[in-house]
Amino acid sequence: MSVLQTIPLSTADGEEAALVRRAAANDAEAVRRIIKTHNQRLYRLVRAVLHSNSDAEEVLQEAWLHAFAKLASFHGEAALSTWLSRIALNAALMRVRAQKRQKRAMRPVPPAQAEIIPFPSSSSTADPERVMAQRQLLDLVEEATDALPESFRLVFVARVIEGLGVEETAASLDLTPATVKTRLHRARKLIRASLEERIGPVMMDAFPFAGKRCDRLTEAVIAKLDLKK
Repeated sequence: MSVLQTIPLSTADGEEAALVRRAAANDAEAVRRIIKTHNQRLYRLVRAVLHSNSDAEEVLQEAWLHAFAKLASFHGEAALSTWLSRIALNAALMRVRAQKRQKRAMRPVPPAQAEIIPFPSSSSTADPERVMAQRQLLDLVEEATDALPESFRLVFVARVIEGLGVEETAASLDLTPATVKTRLHRARKLIRASLEERIGPVMMDAFPFAGKRCDRLTEAVIAKLDLKK
């Protein structure tokens, strides 16, 4: 029996099933489309486990290779996104276990400073003060998220950062919907407490009116007053 025959079209959404069939037949465009569709979600879930951008990228690559090698076993019992999420999370958890074994076998060494996830500006001419304020706030959110217990962190990333529904989150993480709701509630309380504790200094830079915006208004007033520069 061919790989294409092992994945019945009726088991999933018609378009998705057709895409899976093409990818299983080594269609490069289908493989590329699947990766681009699910890459960000899987990366965020993996990073929620590993706390490292470089480790997350490496593990995600391994997860994709494993997923495409096992694509013939996908029969549509769950959504493709759920199936991929489980593979990626399993790969991340395996890496964590391997790291723990390695740490037990070696003398502890200081951890490398975490790399910050880039936050692209919506415009190349964005006000640098506002971009800096946004970056500071996102840094606090990332740090507070990383500090959550793993069980809460995974749910928070899936529900809040990725915007998954309760049912899809439960299926991806192999939890009950009630557990997802409970863990999300607790995660939000922890995040809120962490941000409230640290937000004061950051708020001093909120609503910045400096740099180009300040210069622009100043020159507009000068012009309207018809003052000599």
